Amino acid sequence: MRTQRQVVDYSLQRRAVLRDVRNGRIGALEVCDASPYLRNAATYHGEPTDERCPICRRDNLTLVHYVYGDELKQSAGQARKLAELPVLAMTLREFQVFVVEVCRSCAWNQLIERYVLGRDGQATDELLLASSETLWTAAASHGGEARR
Repeated sequence: MRTQRQVVDYSLQRRAVLRDVRNGRIGALEVCDASPYLRNAATYHGEPTDERCPICRRDNLTLVHYVYGDELKQSAGQARKLAELPVLAMTLREFQVFVVEVCRSCAWNQLIERYVLGRDGQATDELLLASSETLWTAAASHGGEARR
């Protein structure tokens, strides 16, 4: 997504949890604790993946995108389909998206990513592009060799 920024990847945390499950430090029941709300969100709002559940290996994982932000008001904290996020990003100034992977069979769940979307990031991108084009034009007009 073009305005996606401030990305936090939780893959190291995920790997550590899975390592602890394999080594017996954490029981599978402790990590397979998705709430009924999360499992329903995976069913109705989730995006299926091709990756098998790392715990039960019966079902493919589903990604659920939760949105939070002041402009969302009562809609904050709701699960949204991935296709809805670009529309929200063009409508709202800024909001956070939390991506959770869920196994609908065994209830494994893990936060895998967090990022910010919204129009504010687009303005920043456009300003950076405009300033680089201005520098490019200024260097070229002074006979200097401009580099990008």
